[in-house]
Amino acid sequence: MTESLSKGLTGIAGEYYAAAELSVRGFMAAVTLRNNESIDILAYRQADGKQFAIQVKTVRHGSPKWPLNKKAESDFKDNKFYIFVQLKSDLTRPDFYIISSQELAENIKNNNQVWLETPGRQGQAHNENDIRVFKDDLEKYKENWPLLLA
Repeated sequence: MTESLSKGLTGIAGEYYAAAELSVRGFMAAVTLRNNESIDILAYRQADGKQFAIQVKTVRHGSPKWPLNKKAESDFKDNKFYIFVQLKSDLTRPDFYIISSQELAENIKNNNQVWLETPGRQGQAHNENDIRVFKDDLEKYKENWPLLLA
C-alpha cells in the first residue's frame, strides 16, 4: 500500500510511472540521477526528434495538490514540462497531470496571490513565503498527454 512509502520512494515511483507512460507514447524516456534538482526525466520524442526536460512531482492518494518552491514561478522554458503524479492506495494506475512550465508558473503565481488575499482560519492575513501549491480542481491538466504530442 502507498501509505507506507517513504517520501523518497514515493518520488521515485512517480518518476518511473511517468517514464513508463512516456515510453508507451513513443518517447525515449531516461530518468536522471538523483542529484539533478530541476529535471527528473529527459524525454526524446522519436517521431520528430523533439526533446523535453520533465520535472515530476508525486503525492500519495488524497487531494491532488503538490507543494512546490517559489523558484517554479520563474524557472520555465519552452521544452520544460511538469508531470504531477497522484498515486492510489489500491496500487492501480496513478493519475497524471501534465502542464508546461510556463503555464505552471502562471498557475502557482495566481494561486499564491489568491491565498495571500484570503484570510486565514482565524481571520489573520497570510504571510508571504517560498511555498507554492499546484492543484487542478477542474482537472484541466489531468491526462493531458496531448500537450507533449503536439
